[in-house]
Formats: sequence, structure tokens, C-alpha cells
Amino acid sequence: MDLTTDDDVLDAVGPRLRALRRDRGITLADLAARTGVSESTLSRLESGQRRPTLELLLPLARIHDVPLDDLVGAPRTGDPRIHLKPIRRFGMTFVPLSRRPGGVHAFKMIIPAGPEPLEPTPQTHEGFEWLYVLGGRLRLVIGERDLTLPPGEAAEFDTSLPHWLGSADGGVVELLILFGLQGIRAHVRSDPQRPSRAESRR
Repeated sequence: MDLTTDDDVLDAVGPRLRALRRDRGITLADLAARTGVSESTLSRLESGQRRPTLELLLPLARIHDVPLDDLVGAPRTGDPRIHLKPIRRFGMTFVPLSRRPGGVHAFKMIIPAGPEPLEPTPQTHEGFEWLYVLGGRLRLVIGERDLTLPPGEAAEFDTSLPHWLGSADGGVVELLILFGLQGIRAHVRSDPQRPSRAESRR
């Protein structure tokens, strides 16, 4: 039996909106400009000082590209769609798009904005990866090659070569990425506090 009250559901909307905005690397000022909702209203909405309404949530769901149900945590009884929660690793967000056991897994990967582009820290693991840039400018380092991929470009590479993905200009980057099992373990399931096998052998 679900004992969650309407107040509990509404109280959870603000923190969920704040986390979603920060994951996307969007400031309150940027969000206000894109939604037409004032910055003060958005701030009060995230802090719980303003009750969420449909009029406020609709433009936010559209900008963040998520179902309205995800913002309010509504149950999906009878909904056949797959809804998997984002995974945060190494400062990036991975949104699972598939969940069948074994084989290749698809993710939407979000690299957040930063004050300046990061220095590459290439890693290696077994397998292959395929990616497609949805938005932003991706910096892809593979071995000695240093590439910048704009939206609409794709890449496929052998992950036994040292490789690294990041933002080319410090802005948010969104991409679709296909991982084999080795890639999932390296990027999504590994413990950020635990050294990789390559590092432990040094």
C-alpha cells in the first residue's frame, strides 16, 4: 500500500528540478530565459517555497526533455514504456535506454558544462564503442588523434586504444552511446574511488 501523500509528492518536485537542472549544466538565468518563467519563481520552486503548477512544469519538462510524470514522480501503472533512472559517474550522467541482459547497451550520455574545458585523462578497456553527438561540441581523444565532433556526427572506435570524451568548449554535450559489456563496466559500473585494473598493475 502506497502511503505517500499529495504533499510528499509536491515537496519532492523542487529537489528533483534542481538536480535535473544541475545535471544539464543549466543556470537559473538560462532556464528563465528559455522558459519565460522568472528566475525568482524558478528559485522558489526548487527550494520548495513555491508550489508547482501545471503552468510551471510544462515548459520545464519541455526544456529538460523529460516526461511530465518524471518531474512529479507519478506512478506509471499499465505504462509499457521503459523508465530507467540516470546513473552519475565521474561528473557525467548516463541515462539507460535499454536493459536487456548481455550484448550492447544504449545510453544517453550528458557531459555537464564547466568553467573551462578539462584536460584529457585517457583510459583503455576491451571492446568497441559507438557514439552520436546530439548537442554541444564533443572533444574525442583516441590515441594521438584529437577530434572535435559537432551535433550530427558519429564515431566508432576500438576502446583498447587510450580514449577520452569531454566538452570541446566547456559547454554541455549530449550524445547517444553504445557500450559493450566491457564499456559498461568501465564507464557506468566502475567505482570512482577504486583504481582501474590498468592503474593497479602499475
